Amino acid sequence: MQLDLKPLKDLVTWLKKDEGFKSHPYLDTRKIVTIGYGRNLDDNGISEEEAEYLLLNDIKKAKADLAPFHWYINQPEHVQMALINMCFNMGLPRLLEFHEMIGYLEKNDYTRASQAALISEWAAEVGERSKEVAMMMRQGF
Repeated sequence: MQLDLKPLKDLVTWLKKDEGFKSHPYLDTRKIVTIGYGRNLDDNGISEEEAEYLLLNDIKKAKADLAPFHWYINQPEHVQMALINMCFNMGLPRLLEFHEMIGYLEKNDYTRASQAALISEWAAEVGERSKEVAMMMRQGF
């Protein structure tokens, strides 16, 4: 016996129409933080599975954002991972401000590139994370 998915598809279509889609959090008519198709974040939040799905999508986006840059694409995997971590954390526009670090990456000077990352405002903001990223950039795990 097969499950009839048509009623579920109809319900999804109906709810999408009624709720509308919002890609960013907003306050609904009752001042509840909501996202997507009426997802009540105040009461429901997101599950760990949903958070991991979002994380994987964000990693894909960071990789796609970095892909056009030779100072990323020509690096060993451990350097790419460090750059993905930084891009994920701060976004591409802010990462592109790391001119000195990028210059050292272009020369494959991972020690100086990691040192340049560590003397940034970002490093002060994220603390231990910056040390781990710099170590990954310099030598891998």
